[in-house]
Amino acid sequence: MPPSLALLLVLFGGLLLLALFLDDIASQIRVPGILLVLVLGLLIDNNINAGPGQPAALLNLAQADQLAQVALVLVLFFGGLAANWQQMRQVLLPSLRLATLGSLLTAGALALVVFGVQTLPSRHHAVLGVAGALFVGAMFCSTDASAVLTLLKPLRQRLPRRLLDLLECESGFNDPIAVVLAGLAIALPHSRDTAIAPLLVEVVRQFLLGAFLGFLGGKAAELLLGRRKHPLNLSQVTVMALAGLMLVAGGSSLVGASPLLAAYVMGLVLGNSEEVDQAQLEASQAGFAKLAELMLFLCLGLVVQPTDVVELLPTALFLLVILLLVRWLVVTLLLLRSGFSRADCRFTALAGLRGAVPVAIALQAAASDVRWGDAMPAFALAVVLLGLVLQGALLSPVARRLGLVGSAHP
Repeated sequence: MPPSLALLLVLFGGLLLLALFLDDIASQIRVPGILLVLVLGLLIDNNINAGPGQPAALLNLAQADQLAQVALVLVLFFGGLAANWQQMRQVLLPSLRLATLGSLLTAGALALVVFGVQTLPSRHHAVLGVAGALFVGAMFCSTDASAVLTLLKPLRQRLPRRLLDLLECESGFNDPIAVVLAGLAIALPHSRDTAIAPLLVEVVRQFLLGAFLGFLGGKAAELLLGRRKHPLNLSQVTVMALAGLMLVAGGSSLVGASPLLAAYVMGLVLGNSEEVDQAQLEASQAGFAKLAELMLFLCLGLVVQPTDVVELLPTALFLLVILLLVRWLVVTLLLLRSGFSRADCRFTALAGLRGAVPVAIALQAAASDVRWGDAMPAFALAVVLLGLVLQGALLSPVARRLGLVGSAHP
């Protein structure tokens, strides 16, 4: 084994062990583990702009982008496996409204605000333009239910089940929307056609085709993993499930569909199949999902300079306030006559935390050749950190204040 490879194995093995330790501490003090893992990555001196004669970076932008894309597929696949379709079906329509129309409205409103600002105050002096503004809107239009549920862990059994299902279902479906919009924004500077209608058609096409391929892939995997005369052992289930996921995600990307939605829908089909041993299947994938989540946030921390994050904090705080206001308006509008109370709507608006998707999207922009891409990882990190700290601290008190916490909820 070459010494350079051996050193990388030692360094990343140590960092992952430390990240796992921090994640465990975070669960005990009731903060999202991603918060501490992000801070760990920031504290590591990774000289990403190393010149000739200087030590090479542990991780460059291209490598971080590739790792982030794979990690996000694994995270969403496991999210689908763990989702209960019987519960989600009751909130499917309002969740889809929030995930599709809500994401588009949020991205559009944020893009208008960012277009008015035009530049980000960082060492990159990024001039955003229309494409950059649309990218920022796409980057922050999705939500992360896992971060919310981590913060609400002590109250989870005392909150309305339907409200929690809404947050989980919305998060599963709005992630691919954000990724597709961001991809279109990155491609926009290289395109001569700037009309909005073709962009919306492309978003819908990728979304529907990804859902269809994910469904087909889930049904095919169900046939492979279903009950049989000679049951599969854990190692066989692990390899078969991962191989099927690789085929579905890679194939979806090759034909222009959303690989993230395909991965989520495939997990949803498998995770709710009566033909598959659910306990065995989840056990086979849980470790990969945890590894992927830790790597995702560790990658972002490693490729971002802490000074860039500090410079962008005022702008990130301004955008976070705008984001909260826009989400409140969108949630209030789209949940009208859906059976949710005003208290439910207000809490749903506050619970729109950001997590894994902005990280992966920001790394994708930084690895591309768009002129504003280099500023995006630090900006994403600043907004995600502020959201986790400020919004996260308010979730439990606001839930109690709104009267959502009871002794027992169905």
